[in-house]
Parts: sequence; C-alpha cells; structure tokens
Amino acid sequence: MVDRTKNTAVAKGTGTRFAASQRNRVPHPKAVSPMDAQESEIAEIGRRAAEAQERLKHVAATASSTDGAVTLTVNTAGALQKLDFGASADEMPRAALAAAVLATARRAQVRAAEQLSDIMAPVIGEHSEAMKFLEEQIPKPDESEEEADSADTRPRFRARPATDDDYFDNGPLLRRD
Repeated sequence: MVDRTKNTAVAKGTGTRFAASQRNRVPHPKAVSPMDAQESEIAEIGRRAAEAQERLKHVAATASSTDGAVTLTVNTAGALQKLDFGASADEMPRAALAAAVLATARRAQVRAAEQLSDIMAPVIGEHSEAMKFLEEQIPKPDESEEEADSADTRPRFRARPATDDDYFDNGPLLRRD
C-alpha cells in the first residue's frame, strides 16, 4: 500500500514504513558486502598459506664449526640433511668431534627456525599470539657453544686406575693356557 502524500509505502502485513525510493533499490555495482569482504580476506589468507607452504619445502640452514671441521645442513624441523667433515676433523678426538657436530647442529637449527618464523609471519600475523608462541619455540643460541666446538674437549670421565681389583678386569673366565 502506497501513501502518495508522504511518498512512503507500508510493507504488507508488517506495518513498517519505508521510503518509496527504497522499494526497488539496486546496490551500487562497486559496493562490497561484508560477506564479500570476508570471502576475499579468506582467499588472501589461503593464498599466503599456500605460498608459505611452498617456501617451507625449500627451507634449509647450513652451519660450520669455527675450525671448519664440521659443516652440516638441517631442514625446517631441524633434522640433519647433510653432514661433511673437513680435514681438521681427522685430528680431533671423537668426543671433541661429537661436541662440534652437536654445537654446529644447534646453530643450524636456530637459523632454520628463524627462517620458519620469517615465512610464517605474513600468514599468522607478525604480532599475533600464534606468532609469539612460534617464536617461544625457537631455541636461543648459546654463545658458549660457539666456543665449545673449537675448544679442547677432553673426556669428562675418570679412567679407572690400572690396579683396580674388579673381578671382570682379571681377564676371561675360560682361559686356555
């Protein structure tokens, strides 16, 4: 029902009045509905996530010990991908070489985790709670580790004296004389 004197209409059965000019209103072609805005935002997040996923496939971090005895590469998860020993590794005691491998691996893992953080920041938000959580999971490099791989590392156990009277040090039980 249309009231021509006031140029308003009443919706059937509702009693609600609205301007006659609003009856057949067509949205502006460039107007964006809230639903369209959310859909485009979701599509953008999906695009960034797919890009991050592709970049994560190729993340690797390489580190070397200060003396060049150890060079290794780890992936995003910190798993060892490649391990090389330099010439100086031949002269190192096993315990020192093992310590150099572990210290070098930790440095490479920190670098890989930092790359992961850089890749994920655009996806989850640089200052979001998720990003803060991710950064908390990245181990902090220990400055003493950098010195440990080049330092003289001696075994940390005491050798038993040769005069120990332990039963099992007296040779085999079944002897052939």
